[in-house]
Amino acid sequence: MTDYAIVEHGGKQYRVSPGDELLVERTQPDLKKGDNLLFEKVMLVSQGDAVRVGQPTVDGVVVRSQVVAPVRGDKIIVFKKKRRKGYKKTQGHRQDYYRVRVEAIEA
Repeated sequence: MTDYAIVEHGGKQYRVSPGDELLVERTQPDLKKGDNLLFEKVMLVSQGDAVRVGQPTVDGVVVRSQVVAPVRGDKIIVFKKKRRKGYKKTQGHRQDYYRVRVEAIEA
């Protein structure tokens, strides 16, 4: 059995194991490559055959990760229109992310 945890960050939940790389929303503004990012909202921890489920979080468990790179997502187009009113508005948006590597699940 592999060790894994379910963490919440930026309003989304991720299933993480040590060694995983994932994209998370940039909630802290100025982290650089090599900085540590700590996930403290851990919803579930599985270690071997033992599974601990939090209500809503598991106390005393943190997931340590390291920033691999700050990246930006693909550009999306936001288009708004009200029919028959002559109103059109086009905007673009690129979300900022951190690519992180999970180092350890500390229970």
